[in-house]
Amino acid sequence: MGRTGDATADILTARDLYRFYRSGREETLALRGVSLSLRRGETLAVIGPSGSGKSTLLACLAGLDEPDGGYVYVGGERVSHLPEGERARVRARRIGVLLQSGNLLPHLDLDGNIRLARSATRASGDPSRRPGIDELLEQVGLGTRGRALPRELAGGERARAGLAVAVANEPDVLLADEPTGELDGPTEQRILDLLQDRARRGAGVLLVTHSRQAVRIADRVIALRDGRIRP
Repeated sequence: MGRTGDATADILTARDLYRFYRSGREETLALRGVSLSLRRGETLAVIGPSGSGKSTLLACLAGLDEPDGGYVYVGGERVSHLPEGERARVRARRIGVLLQSGNLLPHLDLDGNIRLARSATRASGDPSRRPGIDELLEQVGLGTRGRALPRELAGGERARAGLAVAVANEPDVLLADEPTGELDGPTEQRILDLLQDRARRGAGVLLVTHSRQAVRIADRVIALRDGRIRP
């Protein structure tokens, strides 16, 4: 079911993002003036070699890291250059994040992980637009695994469980870092189908990826090299 509002509007905007890291006297420029936008219902793939700044860019877009220059807005709300507590609140309402390291707490079963993700927006979110936990797990093909702990899941199941947590609050933007990096072909395609479904539902989807299959589902592709967008 699509969302209301202007389907062509930019849901995420980033302008002139810079990020550098210091180690002693050495300085590494991870991002050098990156600007991009993402529309509702659009899938954007960010590609580039290792060390090009892709994961740093995703972290800045998600409000998990602060750019040293530039800004990020999601759904008209500022994400960058805010105290961490405020960034976390915007992230809980607006952004779903699927990281390579996973987003499942090992001591909670899948039901518990989803409940925890939703607790951050209990006061301000709109529960009426969110599917129940059983329905959400059914959507990702895990309808019978709600009581399973992360360690009891196979690799493809963990990827789908992580996606269920990332979309638990029906985010406006879904950011995924190598979501199919360690999956076999059929499982990779299933995850990509689920990501496409989120875009059809009106979310903006941004994928950091090396996967040719993931690039094929994208509406647009941006190439990063040495912290800059390349033609």
